[in-house]
Amino acid sequence: MKIAAYNINGIKARLPRLLEWLEETRPAVACLQEIKTQDEGFPAEEFERLGYHAIWHGQKSFNGVAILADGTRPVEVMRGLPGDPADEQSRYLEADVFGVRVACIYLPNGNPQPGPKFDYKLAWMERLRARMAAIKAEEVPAIVTGDFNVIPTDADIWSPRAMADDALMQPASRDGYLRLLNDGWTDAIATHNPRGGVWTYWDYQAGAWQRDHGFRIDHALLSPELADRLEACGVDKDHRGREKASDHAPMWVKLRPE
Repeated sequence: MKIAAYNINGIKARLPRLLEWLEETRPAVACLQEIKTQDEGFPAEEFERLGYHAIWHGQKSFNGVAILADGTRPVEVMRGLPGDPADEQSRYLEADVFGVRVACIYLPNGNPQPGPKFDYKLAWMERLRARMAAIKAEEVPAIVTGDFNVIPTDADIWSPRAMADDALMQPASRDGYLRLLNDGWTDAIATHNPRGGVWTYWDYQAGAWQRDHGFRIDHALLSPELADRLEACGVDKDHRGREKASDHAPMWVKLRPE
């Protein structure tokens, strides 16, 4: 079974590329971030034509996450990350699908830092950690995947100096991510690529794609029950180079049957 994550950077603007990717790669589950549409504008019927059923958590012009499943409807568990009743941003969606608990996340960027946006990012990470601990306590096969907006190590970027002041690389951001791993979650891409050098994002500016000046911020964290089933993982890099593509490439994990 293949579970993928894709920051689509505007589902309406990228819909042809998204449908193309689904048809070509056919993941069992696809977690989307930055759909950038209100709930009523989500193009569910386009995915149903391909055999995918979807649930989504939208927001006008910003953020937004969705979970698509091939041939079945995800059973929603949670919409929105608990821990802050005042937080109205659409960044978290959790469902059960194909016997796996799937959490799709779009973690805050945090720039500029220092400042309130960075504070929000760190607080969100602590809330995420609490929710992941609750999931882990259920001892279910689980994956938390999407755009984490954290570059975990210097091996996950083409040039550490280029982003040294960015919120994605700050020690507090990295520490928050490391705490998730120390809690018993497995970073799939890092496990299969211990030397790094795998990118999931290339900026639209300064010829970043053409020069392969990228970094890894899209991750898949697996619970112990699911980490044992990890067979393969990768990035569909060529989709980043297509016309009117997202600035992210889809990343995926392939799981052995139970």
